Amino acid sequence: MEYQIKQLDKFKYLEEGEGEPLLLLHGLFGALSNFADLVEHFRKKYKVIVPLLPLFELDIFHTTVSGLEKFVQKFIEAKGYTSIHLLGNSLGGHVALVHVLKHPEKIKSLTLTGSSGLFENGMGDTYPKRGDYEYIRKKTEVTFYDPKMATKQLVDEVFEITSNRLKVIKIIALAKSAIRSNLGEELNQIKIPTLLIWGNNDIITPPFVGREFNRLIPKSELYFIDKCGHAPMMEVPEEFNQILEKFLSKLQ
Repeated sequence: MEYQIKQLDKFKYLEEGEGEPLLLLHGLFGALSNFADLVEHFRKKYKVIVPLLPLFELDIFHTTVSGLEKFVQKFIEAKGYTSIHLLGNSLGGHVALVHVLKHPEKIKSLTLTGSSGLFENGMGDTYPKRGDYEYIRKKTEVTFYDPKMATKQLVDEVFEITSNRLKVIKIIALAKSAIRSNLGEELNQIKIPTLLIWGNNDIITPPFVGREFNRLIPKSELYFIDKCGHAPMMEVPEEFNQILEKFLSKLQ
């Protein structure tokens, strides 16, 4: 289903449905399409919002996890959202964590899936290689348990990003910022209900990362999904939505 992208000042975002806000934060190579099944399912009960994170628009000094968190905070203020259910995948989860640690007052629950913030194995020293389509295809495939999930359209999108020198510089800046921003010592400060949904076959943020988040965040629940990689909401949307719906229904 095609959704209309809305704009308010510098913010571009998707907003569908009515109810408590369910705010979704995408990852480094993420896009609105990553959340298509989630949006379609939850817009019947919630106001589902996906802001387009300015991964490539911030100046290099602010191209950091913290810079993205400030953008999210300003977006929430501009829209006046409260009682927010905040969900983040990969780098988006990391941004969500930083936001909850800095501004917990408007957040009702937190959901992380394949989140960075403790450990991630996504970039490696050689990533990203410009101009090597086959390399980019293989790198995109390892995001998923089933390599067929890395469609030509998805690989083309990643290839386009990694073919742009300035975008590559910003990807590397964000990746390095994510590695530097280890939140292990702060996670015990998170007091809101937290859901962790992890792919059992995630090799970017492996299962032990989910277990460590579960150990460090006091009110957290951890669910593993078999035959699933780094983006459960894309790869196994029905199971993902079921787990999330059960969690959110307890908070009504």
